[in-house]
Amino acid sequence: MGKAKRFLGELARRNVWRAGLLYVGAAWALAQGIAQLAPALGLPEVATRWFMVAAAIGFPFWVAFAWFYELTPQGFRRERKVAPDASITRSTGRKLDFAIIGVLAVAVVLLLTDRVVRPRDGIAASAKSIAVLPFENLSDDKGGEYFVVGMQDEILTRLANFGDLKVVSRTSTEKYRSNAENLRKVGRELGVATIVEGSVQRAGDKVRIAVQLIDVRSDSHLWAQTYDREMSDVFAVQSDVAGRIASALKLTLQPEETQALARAPTADPVAYDLFLRAEYLANRGNVNLDVEPMRQSLAPYRQAIARDPSFALALARLSRMQSLLAWLDADGIDVDAFTAEARTNAERARELNPKLADAFIALGFSDYWGRRDYKAALASFATAQRLRPNDAGAMAAAGYVYRRQGRMADAIGKLEEAVGHDPRNTRFLSDLAQSYMMVRRYADAEAAFRRALALDPENVQAQTYLVFSILNHTGDAARALAVVHGDHPQLALLRVMCLTYLRRYGEAIAALEAVPDSPDLFENYYGSPKALQIGFLHEAMGDAGEARRHYALAEGNVRRALAEADAGGSRTMLVNARLSLAEIENGLGRTEEALRLAAGTQALVDGFDDEYSAALWTLSNAGLYGSAARADLAVPLLARVLDAPNGGLAYGPVLLRIDPTWDRIRDDPRFVALLQKYPAASAAEAGDRQRDTAIPTR
Repeated sequence: MGKAKRFLGELARRNVWRAGLLYVGAAWALAQGIAQLAPALGLPEVATRWFMVAAAIGFPFWVAFAWFYELTPQGFRRERKVAPDASITRSTGRKLDFAIIGVLAVAVVLLLTDRVVRPRDGIAASAKSIAVLPFENLSDDKGGEYFVVGMQDEILTRLANFGDLKVVSRTSTEKYRSNAENLRKVGRELGVATIVEGSVQRAGDKVRIAVQLIDVRSDSHLWAQTYDREMSDVFAVQSDVAGRIASALKLTLQPEETQALARAPTADPVAYDLFLRAEYLANRGNVNLDVEPMRQSLAPYRQAIARDPSFALALARLSRMQSLLAWLDADGIDVDAFTAEARTNAERARELNPKLADAFIALGFSDYWGRRDYKAALASFATAQRLRPNDAGAMAAAGYVYRRQGRMADAIGKLEEAVGHDPRNTRFLSDLAQSYMMVRRYADAEAAFRRALALDPENVQAQTYLVFSILNHTGDAARALAVVHGDHPQLALLRVMCLTYLRRYGEAIAALEAVPDSPDLFENYYGSPKALQIGFLHEAMGDAGEARRHYALAEGNVRRALAEADAGGSRTMLVNARLSLAEIENGLGRTEEALRLAAGTQALVDGFDDEYSAALWTLSNAGLYGSAARADLAVPLLARVLDAPNGGLAYGPVLLRIDPTWDRIRDDPRFVALLQKYPAASAAEAGDRQRDTAIPTR
């Protein structure tokens, strides 16, 4: 006992107890701060856990340090080398006491801020909020996953029709699973008070659906039930589930909401099964705008409608998919025919069910994508939101239209509203971040992109535009290149772009040649064929022969694309084909024809009511003029893009110093004056010094 008492006394004399308490208090305060700042900084959700693990590992080392070392006026010294009369452990102890009080006070303030001032769960405002987690597939046939996902979607859709209830979309919940271990944490992350979990087991024409409603604040079950039904009766199950949830949450349903609850989308179970297959494929395609599963969804949509021509929801969803494929100029799509059929299907859906929000969403996208009638599109989306007040998709859609009109404050407001209703929807987050870029709020954009990637590391669109935001803001191509992770073809083309800015042309060519030559990727997504891009890189290297060979290879395809566009393609296809042909003409030495094409294309662009795309197309034309050594034509267009209130997505002034597109006019007084108009970022200046070759004069 004597030894133990002496040991404990020595721990106290050396302030080891105080040092340990200070460490724990500081770690707690820092953990609180990291947890609150992680979303804004784009840190992964496990960042706080990693920090606590690191702090736990470091604790014994800290205690050992406190035992072996003593703080003296000369700094830290080994305890055994400090004479007893020179020791100031009592004074140090008093200082440690004050430090402990300070860090504990900070920790308490952060805790109160998190729990009282800024409640993260969003539940304090209203208990009428819900998320439907992915249902568990208990069927022996795992190929029936589409049916399980469809059950979740349809129950979610019915709940979304209740104007009194905030419903989080499937996009936000798809990263979770039923029977999650910590539902309170899931509810806090999704900003909801209640969660629906369920499972589906299907065998032939029979199905068992188990559903439970949980209050995540108290971790209590509000309602649960298991349904054993025939496939023909699944609609009644969906209606009953939604009705029981409304009752459990004490929602007051309007008469039209009650009627919608009882209405089945179709009386044909086979048509419904086909519809669920189509929805599954469509949702897969929407993740990263992958047109192949989008195209695959068309057949089951049409088969469902063929079995039940009055299937309004299927008509509306088919219409939206047709409008999207036409908008994307997907390979093999007859744009005019798809646009016309999409309109017909949307109008038919509205006629069949004038209260169907999806019909008005389909009409809105037909107006927006198909007709460029922005006023009509906004009216349709507004009607959809009146019918389904908490539909974040309708909010975001209105934001997209406002962007085309150049009404950026309205666009950002609508997209922020959509993100507020659906906080973990990475598509909405990415679209909001792009809007921040347009108005040059690059720091906000980067934070939003990083938040989207923390939620979904596989989100190609978020990663793509994160790179653009870094480049447009800083001109730091090396930093942008370091952000690119993954094997998706779009990411490979991002590497090519960054390597081009870094003047590492050989690496850029090798990376570009490794990308599969898909029309959906190059002509339709990036607007120019692969051979044309390779030709530009060879020209930048000074290899005129290889450059001309690739320009010639690209010419035939581009002329065919232009003929198709002239015969009835979309205006996006027409502008992209004209821009590509102008670059080819210039690359093959036919400069006058290139300039004629560019002037005609710019006249088309100036006549379009689309400020979002106009900046990008104007920049491309400026690049053509720069390559033709026509500073008199390039600089005014460049200035227009750089001065445009919403031109921040298209280009950043810092890129002027590193972009090889401008090498032929770099010493022209007009270009020099443009450079001097904007402060140069240090990264851009560094990139400028890296330039070791210039595009040779033709």
